Amino acid sequence: MHIPRRAVAAAAVLATVLPLSACGGGSGADSSDASGKVEGKITFQTWNLQANFKDYFNGVIADFEKKYPGTEVKWVDRPGEGYADKISADAAGGTLPDVVNVSPDLVAPLAKAGLALDLDKAAPKYRKEYLDGAWKSHQIPGTEGTYAFPWYLNTGPMFYNKRLFKDAGLDPQKPPTTYDEVFADGLKLAEKSHGKVATLANVPTIEDFGRYGGQLMNKEGTGFAFNDAKGVELLTHYKELYDAKGLDSQALTATPESSGHKFLTESVAMNPGSALDLANFKKQAPSLYKNIGITDQVSSTGKANMYVMGVMVNAQSKRKPAAVAFAHYVTDATRQMEFAKQVAIFPSTAGSLDDPYFTKEDGTDVTRVRVAAAKSLKTAVNYTPVLFSEQMKTELRNQIAKALQGKQSPKEALDNAVKACDRLLQQS
Repeated sequence: MHIPRRAVAAAAVLATVLPLSACGGGSGADSSDASGKVEGKITFQTWNLQANFKDYFNGVIADFEKKYPGTEVKWVDRPGEGYADKISADAAGGTLPDVVNVSPDLVAPLAKAGLALDLDKAAPKYRKEYLDGAWKSHQIPGTEGTYAFPWYLNTGPMFYNKRLFKDAGLDPQKPPTTYDEVFADGLKLAEKSHGKVATLANVPTIEDFGRYGGQLMNKEGTGFAFNDAKGVELLTHYKELYDAKGLDSQALTATPESSGHKFLTESVAMNPGSALDLANFKKQAPSLYKNIGITDQVSSTGKANMYVMGVMVNAQSKRKPAAVAFAHYVTDATRQMEFAKQVAIFPSTAGSLDDPYFTKEDGTDVTRVRVAAAKSLKTAVNYTPVLFSEQMKTELRNQIAKALQGKQSPKEALDNAVKACDRLLQQS
């Protein structure tokens, strides 16, 4: 199953490979009208879900067809690899399915091409059923409207090593939760360990700039703004941490897997993770496991980052009433709760996270993490701009590396990154 813990990597190329002119231009005057009888045959496309959840989705489809006699749902599942290319080809060829599983970065170019139905116009009555942050995750800067129903969410708490904090003279029961606290504790950890223990193993991403409180894009959605005073301040602190060896020396080339290994071997004091990581710690590093602390994601805004999937309705569908009804049905509270109990994801529907399944611990590692993550998701937002592509992420990472290495100032690095990202945005 494709469940992103960080930004969805495989799909972002769509923004550059989908020629908007090939999609038939904008939507017609009545393209947002989804009124009428729910009937007819529609196609529902998912993203790498059939192998593990065939029975679940077949059950959802059967229940929907029973609720709405005269409907028929054809389910098509596509592999994760090449998913963006497949959607691009379907969009250009006029064969896009009626209902499509998308991530926010995938829906943005489709909405601009007039292929994603604006739910604020077509189905505004459903908005109150979803968490506000989840509903807004499929909105596009500079454009009015919401272009997909929120589906499943994911996030993860921050793990920390209580022993390493205690050895540095820090209170292991009061882990840092804001960036200022992380940087202050990080310098102490580096000093006390003589540079042998780093606090973090990754350079900042676009999400970090958002959680720090910086502005990521201008309000019009025509350019990036993470080179503001807040952004420069954040990168300056990372530079100080890097120079003090409080940021792992291999952070410039780190992957989630390599940073996880650093935490596993207790050379890094903090690392984001999931319940699956806890089981791994218990098996491979029992000494680490007994000293594991769980806290919220680091954030100076008080809001964690969420990773979100959505279900989009094709604005050119000939069966829009049925397509909207099914997209809502598969993402309503009942179906999302059923799905969340089959796999480690979280529902985007309002009130669902208050269910005992997400609030009551039973002493197991799985529930410890589930409860912590669910609590943070109630107010979480998707910090990654929907227009921020994989190429842009690479540009930002490269410029940050130069700043950390002292090849340019933090201000110069972010200015250059913004220029490069703006150029890519104009080309998309």
